[in-house]
Formats: sequence, structure tokens, C-alpha cells
Amino acid sequence: MKESSIQDCEECLAPADAFSTIANETRLAILEALWTAPERPVSFSELRRSVGMRDSAQFNYHLGKLTGHFVKKTDDGYDFRHAGKKVVRAVLEGSFNEDPELPSFGISGSCADCGGGLQAAYADEQITIDCTVCGRFHSRYSFPPGGLNDRTREEIMAAFNQRVRHLHCLAADGVCPECTGRMETTLRRAEDADFAGEVCVELTCAQCNHQISSAVGLKLLDQSDMVTFHRNHGIDLCATPYWEFDWCVSDNHTTIVSEDPRSIQVTIPLDDEELRVTLDGDLRVTDVETFPATAPADSRTTA
Repeated sequence: MKESSIQDCEECLAPADAFSTIANETRLAILEALWTAPERPVSFSELRRSVGMRDSAQFNYHLGKLTGHFVKKTDDGYDFRHAGKKVVRAVLEGSFNEDPELPSFGISGSCADCGGGLQAAYADEQITIDCTVCGRFHSRYSFPPGGLNDRTREEIMAAFNQRVRHLHCLAADGVCPECTGRMETTLRRAEDADFAGEVCVELTCAQCNHQISSAVGLKLLDQSDMVTFHRNHGIDLCATPYWEFDWCVSDNHTTIVSEDPRSIQVTIPLDDEELRVTLDGDLRVTDVETFPATAPADSRTTA
């Protein structure tokens, strides 16, 4: 069976036409009124009243331009289609009209290399984490500008932690967090990886080419054996920011066991034990074992 694509869809709105449709103040006001309505669907008259347009014919013209792709008409009035909600959310998160920056500020955790303190900064709609002592780059992921609103630095980082976990959970399950297309997983060596290391997981969407890269360990944050192992050592893996675990931001604990077939092992030392998780080339867990620790190591740093 042939796979479908947007190019094969005769009824789909061309991207250029889609952007020109919403590039109108009245149509954006209609979407905003629909968003803020206490209940949906919203009748034609209620929607026109919310927008504040007296000319019924003119309002109907603009609403008609949105209907079918951004708005749907039902027996009870008008409601959103998925694309309409995406437009409003993009405006609310500030992706269209905001470009804020935050200077560096201290955060929890320590450097995967030297044990120095960590700092975060916000620019170009991304939060970057690096070491205050050696300058080692640890992590960088997108964070929409709207996420900064009405939050302290601590609250921003808590939200960022949850966002990164969520994005990787989706991507690791094969679903693109941007377009829901199919994500493909590869393991590569790269100097520009978005964490402190050269071996990284790269997740790429076959549909929109959205990419996420990370340490191999980040994929294991919600793995049941990993969660249990940390809980047994008094650490709540779900409540601790991912950057406090060096195996999530570096390849210090990652070993390529074999190339053909590809086999990777992540070793986590805690107190007098270490957990060894083996993954195949598609990063599926194939084996989990616990051993006496070969050397003392802190739970969150290998300094």
C-alpha cells in the first residue's frame, strides 16, 4: 500500500495559501474569540459579537476563509479544527511575535566533567546549560517564549525539565513532537551533539525533518528498572531534573559494546551497586543487570 503525503492530498490547503489565510487581523481575532469562548461550538452571532464587527456580510466573508481548514461548522455553531488551535497556541507561546532573552543564572546540579556548578541561559527560543567553571556545554533544547511568562527562574527550569522529558518520551516512542510523523532513531558520533559527549542518539522525523539529539541515557529516564534502581537508593528519578544525572547529559557512562550487531551499554553506579543496561542498535533495552560497584561514584556526577 502506497504511503500518503500532503503532496498527494487534492483537498489540502497549500502552505503558502494557509499562511496568507491567517495573515489577517480579523481572522486572527475570530480564532482568538473562539479560543476564549466559555463553551464551543459558538454561534455565528456570538462569534461576531465577540470580535466586535458590525458588518455581518464582511464578518461572514472572513469566517468563510477560515472554515474548512482552521474552523469547522457544526449544527450548533463553529469550533476549531486542529490547525486553528495550532495557530492560536503558536501566538500564545510567543513563537510568532516574541524574542526574549535571559542572562545566565545558576541552577541545580554539577558539571559532568569537573564537578563545577551549572548555569542556564535563554536565547533564540532555547535554554542552554553549561558549566560555570570549565565552560563544558551540557544541554540545549527548545523552549517557547510563552513558557517564561509569570515564572521564576526555578519555575522556568522545572517547566523546561518536564518539556524535555515529554519531547523525548514521544520521540523515543517514534512520534514526532512537532508534527506526529514517524521518528527514526540513529546512534552517531558528533562533536556538535547537544550534550557533553561525542556519542549521541539522534531522533529525526521522516515527515518534517525535526531533529532531537541527546545522550543515550536520557532515553532511560522512565525505564522501569532504572526507576526502581534509583528508588532503592533513595533517589526519585522522576522528581529530579534530568541535567543532575551526568548519564543524561554526557557519554561518560556509555560504552559501545559491539558494532555489528550494534550493542550499547549504560552503566549507572550508586553506592555499592551499579546498574548495567544494554540496548541494541534501535535503542531497545535487551538486558538489565545489577552488580557490585567497581568503584565509588556519586549518584549525579563522575567528577
